[in-house]
Amino acid sequence: MTSEPTVFVVDDDQAMRTSLQWLIESIGMPVKTFDSADAFLAGYHPGGAGCLLLDVRMPGMSGLELQGYLAREGYRLPVIMITGHGDVAMAVKAMKSGAVDFIEKPFHDEDLLRSIRNALDFDRKQRANRETRAEVAARLSELTPREHEVMAMVTDGKANKEIAAELGVSAKTVEAHRARVMEKMRADSLADLVRMAMLASPDAGL
Repeated sequence: MTSEPTVFVVDDDQAMRTSLQWLIESIGMPVKTFDSADAFLAGYHPGGAGCLLLDVRMPGMSGLELQGYLAREGYRLPVIMITGHGDVAMAVKAMKSGAVDFIEKPFHDEDLLRSIRNALDFDRKQRANRETRAEVAARLSELTPREHEVMAMVTDGKANKEIAAELGVSAKTVEAHRARVMEKMRADSLADLVRMAMLASPDAGL
């Protein structure tokens, strides 16, 4: 796994790879270049931070095919598509499949660098979100089944008396469960607990 965010460039055009490498390295960003999708897959360690600058049209596995493969394998590296004249429809398809941006050739250096910075920022935020979700999941695993019930009802906006009636226990018992839930989840407030519940939802974005 790379120790710092890296821009991965996959393009079969050697001149383009060299030009992109010089440009990206000129602002101090680490770069790794590959001449094909297969070469990238052989050299990339899943989990490495960064973004992928990917040519749409390449011999062998195309950029779109590589993007699809990465998505199926669960790799969440943000993808920026590089498109030539007439490839805009393909780029739009790539965006609908999860690419964060596409850049048309010829492009201005600043436009490309801006897109790369945005992709790296997106990657950083997504990683932080996944780490937070993992922490919340670990805390949830410490709850008893009854505490899970109480947490679900509390974060659904139900008062202690309502919860007590539904569970057939006293309000004091609910208060005790609620206090343990707050402690185990390390929640400072009800709003904090609700945020954790939302993060733990299967519908929460990764």
